[in-house]
Amino acid sequence: MVQKAKILLVDDRPENLLALEAILSALDQTLVRASSGEEALKALLTDDFAVILLDVQMPGMDGFETAAHIKRRERTRDIPIIFLTAINHGPHHTFRGYAAGAVDYISKPFDPWVLRAKVSVFVELYMKNCQLREQAALLRLQLEGGGKSAAGESKEPAGLLAELSARLAAVEEQAEALSKQLDDESADAAAVATAAHLERKLTGLRRALDALEPGTGSGTAPVPSQS
Repeated sequence: MVQKAKILLVDDRPENLLALEAILSALDQTLVRASSGEEALKALLTDDFAVILLDVQMPGMDGFETAAHIKRRERTRDIPIIFLTAINHGPHHTFRGYAAGAVDYISKPFDPWVLRAKVSVFVELYMKNCQLREQAALLRLQLEGGGKSAAGESKEPAGLLAELSARLAAVEEQAEALSKQLDDESADAAAVATAAHLERKLTGLRRALDALEPGTGSGTAPVPSQS
């Protein structure tokens, strides 16, 4: 069963949160509410999120300050942030949003379809990264456990490598399709960069598996890092 991605919605106005939930409900992911910057930071302490939709104008800690705290934390610095604002103060205000670490800056009222499409891209990238981490963890466990399956049964090296290669191939195929989709839709530069980073990690994992094939050397290879 595929675990749903979590999307953090941050806005001090309940009606705005309700509207966001209505727009994003079609994605069938887990939507988490936060009515302030402080509440958002607390949620980020315990849960992993695919993307954050962050209102700029909030009493107390505004969106810019909240984003600054998010980007300073090692755990959360790479989570994409989409700023939402009801006021357009011109290029300087928009630049401040990007400088704070946002991947996008959208003025209200916004097109619900466009917002949903943008969020869906980051959800897909998040899910592909999760799959990649699972495959790398499986490879590491198999290597450290001497080729035993999850049930503890010994498996022949050739069969183990074939199984891992097939699982990786499925992720590679999905990542390639996503990259083509991003190219076709002229997606945000941040989304394209994230997809490219995912493909580089997939390439590293594929090389590690190829190095384990019989006749390629010592039969051992380093497991790619997940940085």
